[in-house]
Amino acid sequence: MMNEKTDKLLPLGSIVLLEEGMQKLVVVGRGAVYTDEETGEDKFADYMGAVYPMGMNPKTTIFFQHKDIDKVVFEGYSDEDEIRFLEIYADWKKSLDEEKNEKINIKEVE
Repeated sequence: MMNEKTDKLLPLGSIVLLEEGMQKLVVVGRGAVYTDEETGEDKFADYMGAVYPMGMNPKTTIFFQHKDIDKVVFEGYSDEDEIRFLEIYADWKKSLDEEKNEKINIKEVE
């Protein structure tokens, strides 16, 4: 079992507990863009999770950020494809952050 928090995005299949969480979640997706049901706005999440051990159910899909993970119970499989994915993901997320900052700056000028 792993306890330490890292900035490294976890592989698919990882099992985590969120801060103050009692239910294990299995990571089934990363870099998810979803529509917030309350606001109707598109949001970004580092992870898409399913309740462990039940698995995927569209009604109980949980979106969460890396910073919200309290404990890594199991780290999923990783190979050279995972390393390449992380490189591409980091570039993609950086471009999203830059785009978001541009929009904020434009709104401040208006």
